[in-house]
Amino acid sequence: MFRSIARLLPLLACAIAPFSAMAQGPANTLQRIQETHSITLGVREAAWPFSFLDDKKAPAGYSVDLCLAAVDEIKRTLKLKELDVKYKVVSGTERIPKLEAGEIDLECGSTTNTKARQDRVAFSNTVFVAGIRVLVPKGVKMDVLQDLAGLPVAVSKGTTSEKLLTQLAVNEVKMQLKVFASDTEAYKALQDGTVRAYANDDSLLLGMAAKNKAADKVELSKFVLSVEPYAIMMRKGDTELGAVVDRTLNRLFSSRDIDPLYKKWFATEQFNLPMARLSRESFSRPNKEPGVAMVLGYSI
Repeated sequence: MFRSIARLLPLLACAIAPFSAMAQGPANTLQRIQETHSITLGVREAAWPFSFLDDKKAPAGYSVDLCLAAVDEIKRTLKLKELDVKYKVVSGTERIPKLEAGEIDLECGSTTNTKARQDRVAFSNTVFVAGIRVLVPKGVKMDVLQDLAGLPVAVSKGTTSEKLLTQLAVNEVKMQLKVFASDTEAYKALQDGTVRAYANDDSLLLGMAAKNKAADKVELSKFVLSVEPYAIMMRKGDTELGAVVDRTLNRLFSSRDIDPLYKKWFATEQFNLPMARLSRESFSRPNKEPGVAMVLGYSI
């Protein structure tokens, strides 16, 4: 009998091994970075001024700069002489799957920390607070949510705006919701009159208008539909990497070095967006509070 058990032990070990690996949770990204001397940042193509490709197709923006500060801290923490930074452009629908698949290590975009997303990924401390509003041509009345009734309204696929507006279109206001693959396509639809309104984070809407030199041709709704805390996104359970990222951010916040970085991207001739109270409070009291819908009974 004991000989039979002995013969079975190698087979049992092979059977148990995959489950043991699963029980250990996600791979330690810092350990892999130390072994490969490489890190991959997920960036957006046109989430200006947070994360975009500049005229030379190089990644740039507020969130990209924050991620690069974290990369410097990772390099110091691991005592690496060299750390190769690679970039991969991701869309709103791709960002979480590519993070989970290990194609990117940090997502440096305009991603809102939500309770639903927390089931799949982890977030850094908040780096910016926006809110979902509606962009319309100048002169179009957009004082209350009901002003959207009957209008063709653009949203970008894979965003909190799509999720919230889809709920509101069913239960609150009968609007004609049009889903576009990217922010660029949605904004173009507003420009050419395909839609009469475009719902997205106010900071992104203002950024697109400024980038297209159309700030004087459009205006934001008077109502705000949500609170959207942006954060750097990483794999769920990757606590060591998260600690380094948060340490980087907290140092920027406490030293006020975040101020010149903010001004670099949000206080320019082309684009002037004063720091919102909620953003300033997040810097004073670092937190990971998820976003919320401002319409009772709905989620983002």
